Amino acid sequence: MGIHQTITVNAQPNYDVIIGNDILDSIKINENFNQVAIIFPIHVEKIAKKVKKHITSLGFKVTELKVPNAESAKNLKVVEKCWNTLGQAKFTRSDLIVAIGGGATTDLAGFVAATWLRGIDFISIPTSLLGMVDAAVGGKTGINTTSGKNLVGSFHNPSQVICDLDTLKTLKKHDFTTGMAEVVKCGFIADAKILEIIEKYPQECKKYDGVEIPELVTRSIQVKAETVAKDFKETSSSKTGREILNYGHTLGHAIEKNEKYKWRHGDAVSVGMVFAAELALADGKLSESVVKRHRDILKLVGLPTKYKHKNFKKLIEIMALDKKSRGATLRFVILEDVAKPTRLENPSFKVLNTAWEKVSK
Repeated sequence: MGIHQTITVNAQPNYDVIIGNDILDSIKINENFNQVAIIFPIHVEKIAKKVKKHITSLGFKVTELKVPNAESAKNLKVVEKCWNTLGQAKFTRSDLIVAIGGGATTDLAGFVAATWLRGIDFISIPTSLLGMVDAAVGGKTGINTTSGKNLVGSFHNPSQVICDLDTLKTLKKHDFTTGMAEVVKCGFIADAKILEIIEKYPQECKKYDGVEIPELVTRSIQVKAETVAKDFKETSSSKTGREILNYGHTLGHAIEKNEKYKWRHGDAVSVGMVFAAELALADGKLSESVVKRHRDILKLVGLPTKYKHKNFKKLIEIMALDKKSRGATLRFVILEDVAKPTRLENPSFKVLNTAWEKVSK
């Protein structure tokens, strides 16, 4: 029980990510705030009530804002509902939003905080593995549109992130598994030790209370913290800037949109990583052994490595709207080796199709 690790993210401004067990009361609220709104989906209501009780005990008025679960919350209709509630409660810049839930909830709540009065403070309490190791850290907030995923958003850092590993017990098994995709991604782009842990203790990496989970969460957050500190707004021309965190996401986001967000993010990113590895192999930049390691590790934790879909050209059209694209140029994060990410720009259709055939059959 208690705090295992505190990671400071050197961003704009700096903030702490606290990792531990039974640490929901670690939330720090400046005494200058007047009131607090908590945004959460119904399936984590028990956790939200516990957080609300603690905040109330500190003397703050709390407004509850229940939102849909997962990607169904990330749309303008839900955002407008949140804005209206804040307006009715007379929220000012001296007030605070607390996000409680998975990555979609922290994306949504962060965007609401970024846009209300052009920006108010918020705290993230991610309750999913994906939320802890990816969405809640880094300052990216956003919602989906009919054109694609996360195309409308803002860079807006939380003032604090609390990763209470006990909240992972609220997840269905598959939701926990899909979160492992972002953990595996961090291993391939920056920290080979993550991959070694999964290969050595695969069964412990399949359950929320596995003995290796605290280290995997901590290492993944450290990868993200160090990456965003160097390139907060993803503007660096370096091939090792924040963009590397999008490894597997170009095809992954296209799959999500094509499936009308019925595929979980982690499942789509898992296939996207295999595609990116095959793309690097087809372009002569990555060895077959590392491509095989992608499939082996992803299968070890129960993630998919194939996506059967006949219309690849449609997926290419969707990928052309990806945030990494520049003009008509498709850009992919690929690897030259484990922990050696780089960028592949405007690959030929032959290279694209060669990689696609390996993940679509």
